[in-house]
Amino acid sequence: MTNTNIKKLEELIYEINETIANYKNGIVDDHPFDIAKDLQDIREIDFNEYKSICKKIPSELFAQILINMPTYIQEEITSVISEQKVAKVTSNMDSDDASLLIYNISQKDESSAQTVLSKLNIEEQQIIEELNAYEFNEAGAYMQKELFSVNLKENIGDALKRLKEKKDLHLLSNIFHAFLVDDDNSFLGSIGLEELILFERSQKFEEIPADKIEHYSYSDKGDASDIVNMFTNYDLNALAIVDSNNKLLGRVTHNDISTLMQEQDTKQLYSLAGVNDKIEEEESIYKIGKNRAFWLSINLITAILASLVIGIFDTTIQSLVALAVLMPIVASMGGNAGTQTLTVTVRQMALGDIEYDDAKKTIIKEVTISLVNGFLFAVVIGLIAYFWFKIPLLGLVIAISMVINLLSAGFFGAVIPLVLEKFKIDPAIGSTVILTTVTDIVGFFSFLGLATIILL
Repeated sequence: MTNTNIKKLEELIYEINETIANYKNGIVDDHPFDIAKDLQDIREIDFNEYKSICKKIPSELFAQILINMPTYIQEEITSVISEQKVAKVTSNMDSDDASLLIYNISQKDESSAQTVLSKLNIEEQQIIEELNAYEFNEAGAYMQKELFSVNLKENIGDALKRLKEKKDLHLLSNIFHAFLVDDDNSFLGSIGLEELILFERSQKFEEIPADKIEHYSYSDKGDASDIVNMFTNYDLNALAIVDSNNKLLGRVTHNDISTLMQEQDTKQLYSLAGVNDKIEEEESIYKIGKNRAFWLSINLITAILASLVIGIFDTTIQSLVALAVLMPIVASMGGNAGTQTLTVTVRQMALGDIEYDDAKKTIIKEVTISLVNGFLFAVVIGLIAYFWFKIPLLGLVIAISMVINLLSAGFFGAVIPLVLEKFKIDPAIGSTVILTTVTDIVGFFSFLGLATIILL
């Protein structure tokens, strides 16, 4: 260990020990996110010291810290602190965070996850098992069971008193709405707390005017990605999650949505680059390298296909060396234009702005844009080729090829993700490789084919 690392480690240990001491005295002066970052730094420098500190952190504080830690650190937590303490930490989390922690632990060690789960009380076990029973893309997987529900016939004053008691016991956090239910727990609507405090405490919830009550809810079996759109479109802070019989099950808050949006954006970005977002969180260089190698292998095959096209025109290239100089320009411009279209199309699909039914409109729009850019850059590269090599027809060949390739880039950049989605394939995963192959082949074939016809 270098002197620099030793000094940094000492500073980090001192800071965290101070934070722990202050927390035990009722003073909270550091955000859990910052503490989590410091702990990760200690872990990288000295894993044994990291384990020692984790054992000293109070369970209530550790619960807040751990939800800010990466997945792979949550997975290994039972090898850092005892399963008994992990259970205490889990008990101090909101139900959605607790269920995710148990799930993450199970990915590394199913036995430890079950042991931790068994040390929780029956109610906590049932809630976690209920949440983890949902598929990863279902809305129910992201809800938390802790919420403030009120009966329609209940007095507002009694309900607010009950809310205060639960807040004092730290049983509820991030409360924005009162969810209205009937005697059968059927969801009737919600009212924001800022609206609720305007009414007399003696009033009952059924006396609240209808225009003050919101009716946004979502099925627990629905696609989680749709919740993101609802929060964005309706400016929500929280959303009721109901079952098929409209029974109130839980809620999704803006914090959950931020996490979900980040996961979606990360997955989409990684997919477009041909890497797996889950594997990239692994510490194993072998697993990361193996995943990337797979997509590089696919890319190698597609590159060979493009090279075969070039090989068809080897005589043409030998006759005019200028073609070899200009050839990469055509392929590069087509690839970049296609990537622009592809990125915009995939992103709009993810946001729900376009679907397969909008294919015609989307394709026409992208082809038009590509065609305009194609003619613009055809003139530019045509003049450059003419003045560079003093061959007028060479400028014409590359200009026509530029239009053809940018046109195909716009068309296929829009069509490929739409077709993949039609066949229930994630558009972000395979689109880039397919598009690159198409633009390379079309670019080389059109440029060298035209050169063969016009120049030779």
